[in-house]
Amino acid sequence: MSFDVQRIRQQFPALDRPAIFLDNPAGTQIAKPSLDRINRYLLENNANHEGQFETSRKSDETLHEAHAAMADFLNASRPEEIIFGNNMTTLTLHISRSLARGLQAGDNILVTRMDHDANISPWMLIAEDKGCNLLWVDFDVEDGTLDLDSFAQALEKKPKIAAFGYASNLLGTVNPAKTLTKMAKEAGALTYVDAVQYAPHGPIDVQDLDCDFLVCSSYKFFGPHAAALYGKFDLLNELKAYKVRPASNELPSKFETGTQNHEGIAGVLGALEYFEWLGKQFGAEYAPLWERAGFSGRKLELKKGMSAMHAYEMELSRKLIEIVEATKGTRIYGIVDSSRLDERVPTVSFTVKGKDPERLAKAIGDEHIYVWNGHNYALAIVERLGLLEAGGMVRVGPVHYNTLAELEKFGEALERATR
Repeated sequence: MSFDVQRIRQQFPALDRPAIFLDNPAGTQIAKPSLDRINRYLLENNANHEGQFETSRKSDETLHEAHAAMADFLNASRPEEIIFGNNMTTLTLHISRSLARGLQAGDNILVTRMDHDANISPWMLIAEDKGCNLLWVDFDVEDGTLDLDSFAQALEKKPKIAAFGYASNLLGTVNPAKTLTKMAKEAGALTYVDAVQYAPHGPIDVQDLDCDFLVCSSYKFFGPHAAALYGKFDLLNELKAYKVRPASNELPSKFETGTQNHEGIAGVLGALEYFEWLGKQFGAEYAPLWERAGFSGRKLELKKGMSAMHAYEMELSRKLIEIVEATKGTRIYGIVDSSRLDERVPTVSFTVKGKDPERLAKAIGDEHIYVWNGHNYALAIVERLGLLEAGGMVRVGPVHYNTLAELEKFGEALERATR
């Protein structure tokens, strides 16, 4: 079956209003299966861990299934490699504290100027606490791609940790994560991958990447405000967790400190069930590719769904870039070559000569078309481009429930706002 965006939109109750949601890089609308899972949990299974009664047992079953589904989504080797938390920032601050115990004064930590600050500041804080050095990797300001020579030069200094993004939340660039991981591991570094921006747009395989840690947030992929961290089992097992004494030392419990957001984790399961539905409905043509790679069952359906979504979103990228470039005075920061759309997600950020990004976003928002402005926590990018004092950029981020017609309406609103 061909990709039916109108049928897909029926899975998102929030879209039934006179608004166009192009604010998705900061948080997508929630899919109905996720909402259903949250409601069902709160009405039927709401209890704390390990009680000797029905609702507690059902609650634990739901949480276990969520870990298993998230492991399938990322192709982790086992559910115990999945740690849930409030958001990527909190998880990264938490795990970085544990990793810091193995660092010494004078050790190096690699970060990139392309990253969201949640994959920079935690390592800056650790460097400050432990007397470590930060190695900054630059990017090409012309096309918004990571500078691989700069990355290689930083690795010559043998960093203990290499932190980088899978995709930029501002420029839209998809980094060659597998290549970066291989380079970093050959230099002896642990790898920490921020996949928050990539996870809503394409399939992830942590075993193929061979990364040590990877984080993503479900509110960026059609679920509730929750996040998940993948870590190789042996590494997580060896790391000391900062937790209370009675808490279990078993994975994943030892890093899921305190009582978790159980209904949120149930909602993550629902979002993954939505992806599985996508695969069954619209992913048939991608089945041979993933079957040859050894996938079956739920893992196969998830990969099929993400592949179908990715293919449709390339058309959104193409259309959005054409619209912005056709508007007088605009400059897009990032890849605009139509032959390289597989190197970006459909997040497009731009400036308009002589126009304030905040006023542009407000004017467009007043027409019930929602876009972002500012640095969007990609502070290092905006500083490197010299745009911080000018208010950053306008950021437009369609996802697979958006339509080409919605992008045309955005273009009309942008044209009016820039006059």
